[in-house]
Amino acid sequence: MALTEAPGPAESSEVVITRLWERNYDPLTTRIIEGLPLEPTWNCLDVGSGGGSMAYWLADRVPRGSVVAVDTDISRLDAGRAENLIVERADITAEGPDEPGSLDLVLIRAVLSLVPDPDELIARAVGWLRPGGWLLAEDFYFMPAADSPSANGRAVVGAYLEAFERGGADPRVGRRLPSALPRAGLTSVETHVRPLGPGQGETENALMRARLELQGRPLIDGGLLTAEEIGEFVDAMDRPEGRDVTTLLFSVWGRRPHA
Repeated sequence: MALTEAPGPAESSEVVITRLWERNYDPLTTRIIEGLPLEPTWNCLDVGSGGGSMAYWLADRVPRGSVVAVDTDISRLDAGRAENLIVERADITAEGPDEPGSLDLVLIRAVLSLVPDPDELIARAVGWLRPGGWLLAEDFYFMPAADSPSANGRAVVGAYLEAFERGGADPRVGRRLPSALPRAGLTSVETHVRPLGPGQGETENALMRARLELQGRPLIDGGLLTAEEIGEFVDAMDRPEGRDVTTLLFSVWGRRPHA
């Protein structure tokens, strides 16, 4: 069952994409956390909470604990959703919890690719954990556009990747996470890799289609793509010959050892 409802026709493009993003990625994140020794007293931090779906989900499962939802934009977060939910607007690269060593779970999802020094943020997050606490980091590794099986795929994936990098993001950070967490001192580190791209699932297709249809204009205006190339890519998504793995989602989690 999806954690969020399907977006309605009157919702803004930003809300539509946020809700599709949550429907696509939340099930795996929640499944991983449910595999941890989650207790109702845990104190949790959700870094880069976005639309808040994971913060709300966690708040329901730690009724005697707390969840702090942090983002630079908190306009989509409902601080009154739960009594044990705290919403904070902050730049997590410069700020952190008031009490180091106080958290049972830190979730960093689709944030490390956007910060200047991912390893530094991971190291700080480990310091926020109490001994025995868990860090779950999830982020992406973009496959080389040149390896796409079609000329249209090479054009569209290449343009999207170029725009991602122009925005200052690191498209390769996901691949480094399985070694980054042990280097930061975590133990019991495990990794799950999920293939993403056209034909890799109904919710994945829906999210990609929405992003290209609603956010494709900057790619066109920037001279990276034409409307016809985007249309061809979207039309091919549901056909077997249009399948591709353009991105890998790395989910990596580990535990801070007891002293």
